[in-house]
Amino acid sequence: MQTLAFVNQKGGCGKTTTAVNLAGALARRGDRVLLVDLGPQAHATMALSVAVLENEPALADVLLHGVPLGAAVREAPGGIALLPATLALSELEEQAGRTLHPERILREALEDARADYDWVLVDCPPRADGVLTANALRACDVAVLVVELGAFAVQGALKALEILREIAGDMQAAFDLRVVGTLYDPRMLLARELLVGLQARFAGQLFDTVIRHSVRLREAAACGLPVQVLDPRGSASANFDCLAGEVQGLLLPAPARSGVSGVRARSPAALSGSFGFSQLQPTR
Repeated sequence: MQTLAFVNQKGGCGKTTTAVNLAGALARRGDRVLLVDLGPQAHATMALSVAVLENEPALADVLLHGVPLGAAVREAPGGIALLPATLALSELEEQAGRTLHPERILREALEDARADYDWVLVDCPPRADGVLTANALRACDVAVLVVELGAFAVQGALKALEILREIAGDMQAAFDLRVVGTLYDPRMLLARELLVGLQARFAGQLFDTVIRHSVRLREAAACGLPVQVLDPRGSASANFDCLAGEVQGLLLPAPARSGVSGVRARSPAALSGSFGFSQLQPTR
């Protein structure tokens, strides 16, 4: 099982859209995927049309009250397993000062699921320096910095990078960093220039796949479905399938990458190397 945390220091950058539809793409390839909605606003939960009733356990119950992880997992459209969020997650921020090592709670809870899933994708809240995101970073193998290709995108990415580096140092956490560009409109000169800027700043860390702006992605979220269910043959589905292939390729031994649709032979050691977080320095 490998864990990816999708992070940024602000909302509206396509973070939830990326996490939800990458989960759908990996599930479509035959992998077992758990999507963890770590945002109190429950955007990923709503994007998969999952409703949590008052008497049903959710992620907050796992983190705050020790409810077994399996009791809170729901089946979502597209073959995705979901740990849904509720507003009660905000209580974790309030209790952090009274809890020993509050940033380790999610990691410990996910240990129970290690044999059940190939991937855990964590959709983090927009606050990059809070205890919820700290939990995701402590639990993850790879932090994926989601960067909207709009005005001030590169500056915002560098600011988020500094926050992540500071958190990693404080927690003595070891995770690798990757960057994905989102909301890309190739018709716009500014977007093309910003993409070139990201490639220069994050050489070796930036995914080759860029998530394009798509009406279908908005429609899928409104319908409570991953885009693979709403429009399985459309360009947005193909876009995320390319990203899923890159993600799988990070964790596969090189000889096994060609022609493999699912991932079974994963090596955590493959995550360390030229793009390790501890070695990351943006290209000047």
